[in-house]
Amino acid sequence: MFIVVTGAAGFIGSNLVKALNARGVSDIIAVDNLKKGDKFRNLVDCEIAHYIDKEDFIEQLDAGDFDGEIGAILHQGACSDTMEQDGRYMLDNNYQYSLALLDYCQIEEIPFIYASSASVYGAGKVFREEREFEGPLNVYGYSKFLFDQIVRRRWDELTAQVVGLRYFNVYGARESHKGRMASVAFHHFNQYRETGKVKLFAGCDGYGDGEQRRDFVSVEDVVRVNLHFLDHPKQSGIFNLGTGRAQSFNELAAANVNACRRHEGKPALPLAELVAQGIIEYTPFPEALIGKYQSFTQADIGRLRETGYDAPFLTVEEGVDRYIDWLSRQG
Repeated sequence: MFIVVTGAAGFIGSNLVKALNARGVSDIIAVDNLKKGDKFRNLVDCEIAHYIDKEDFIEQLDAGDFDGEIGAILHQGACSDTMEQDGRYMLDNNYQYSLALLDYCQIEEIPFIYASSASVYGAGKVFREEREFEGPLNVYGYSKFLFDQIVRRRWDELTAQVVGLRYFNVYGARESHKGRMASVAFHHFNQYRETGKVKLFAGCDGYGDGEQRRDFVSVEDVVRVNLHFLDHPKQSGIFNLGTGRAQSFNELAAANVNACRRHEGKPALPLAELVAQGIIEYTPFPEALIGKYQSFTQADIGRLRETGYDAPFLTVEEGVDRYIDWLSRQG
């Protein structure tokens, strides 16, 4: 039986493929769209059984080419550009595509684990998996929200596992192809490498300079949670996937700089000293983002913990340190 990973050449998808390989699993069908060809690099050190373009994959599913041969679908494929304005493209790519895969998995009675997003909460201050707290601010968030809503409508009809994971601010290995949509941690690394400093926004929404806070979650933890549900096919639901702990951009930047300094043979410095030396610098908060910026996110992971997933999540300091090690090895 094959495990299908959609978005397999992307950020989270390629990390899932690599983690499955670490378990000794190589009967993997990698599905993606390689119009951005450089994504192939994410799969060079992975073992797969087959690669199929996204459009061809849907056609082959419809033709019954894989009936009885797929054991589960880990659906990571999506347009994740929150600045994309083409709603028809976004809904076709993120909603209709997901719906086709959901229908197939229910007919075949196989697990379907898919990527949702914390963007469904919009400007809300409560991050709990309940309708009253959801209100996306862009068409990307709406595409994820709409699919979650369809899944909810079908709970009583499910024939097999369906799990939606609402990713918070994910960072880590294999994201460089994302460009401007890559994580803040990735951009901090490149800023420091190129200029010797990291720039953060000045204070806003009652927060001090660099003190806006997000739930930053390592891709290592994201992969572990996906595999937890793959190992427990009786569990279904929509779950937040963050650490449950908000940390500031100051903490993220300091962790990044000090990990880079370690590779330079230099000692770690406290935040105050990094600021005093101009290594961390604050820039005026953009007027265009006023009222449109999430100054605070923190996943409520109570429901995730109730499934029995009790592993600790990496802190920003732990996760970023490991990520910088990986980036440094890539040259």
